[in-house]
Amino acid sequence: MGRLDGKVAMITGGNSGIGECTALLFAKEGAKVVISARRVAQLEAVAEKIKAEGGEVLVVPCDISKKEQCAEAVNKAVETFGKLDILVNNAGVVDSGLEPIEKVTDETIDSLIDINAKGTLYMAREAAKVMIEAKAGSIVNVASVAGYTGGGGVAYVASKAAVIGMTKNIAMRCAVDKVRCNALCPGSVVTPMTSSMNPANLDPNMMGAMAKHADLTLPVCKPDEIANTILFLASDEASAITGQVIVIDHGANL
Repeated sequence: MGRLDGKVAMITGGNSGIGECTALLFAKEGAKVVISARRVAQLEAVAEKIKAEGGEVLVVPCDISKKEQCAEAVNKAVETFGKLDILVNNAGVVDSGLEPIEKVTDETIDSLIDINAKGTLYMAREAAKVMIEAKAGSIVNVASVAGYTGGGGVAYVASKAAVIGMTKNIAMRCAVDKVRCNALCPGSVVTPMTSSMNPANLDPNMMGAMAKHADLTLPVCKPDEIANTILFLASDEASAITGQVIVIDHGANL
C-alpha cells in the first residue's frame, strides 16, 4: 500500500529538480500524477521515468503566469482522472543576480511576480474550486526561505513572501471545507535552476547582508529532502496540519 493510493496529484514545475523528484516519489507512493511545466521535452522525459516504474502520468504543458493555461491544466487533470486531490505549487523562477532594492529592474519584478506570486495564486485558485466542491484536498506551496527571512533579491523575496501570505489565507478560508494548504520554505537547493546561476553576477552588497544572518557553511538541501516533506504534507498523515510554513535548510537560517 502506498501513502497516496487512489490520489490524483498535480505538480507544477514537474520537469526537473524538486518537481521531478516529487513526481517520481508520488507515483511510487500510488498517486496518479499530472506534471506541468513550459518545457515539454523535459516533461516527457520525466513521464517516461514514471511509466518505466509502472506509474500513471499525464503531461500537461502550462505556463503558470498565464491564467487561462492554469485553468486548462486543472480542467484537463479532472477530465482525465475524475478529480484532483493534491496540488503541489512548485513552479517558479529565481533572479540571476540577487538584485537589491536600489538596483532591481522592472523586468525582474515583472517576471518574478508574474510567475512566482501570480502564477502560484492562479493555480491555487483553480485547484481550490475543485477541492472545495469535493470537500477534500491538499495544496502544498513551495515558497522559499528568502520569503521567510528576507535574504535574497528583493523581487524574489517579495514573490515568495506573497506565497507564504496566500498559503495562510487559503488555509483559513478552506479549513471548513476540509481543504488544507501549507507552505515549504527550502533554503539553498541543488537543482538545475540554481546550479546555472553565475556567482559573478550576484550583487556583493546583498551577499554580504545575507552572510550576516545565515550560516552558509551548513549543507545545502537536496531535492529528495524537499520531496519527502511535500509527500508528508500532501498525504492523509498530515490531515490536521494546515496554514503552516515549514523551513527546510539544515538550520542555516536559525
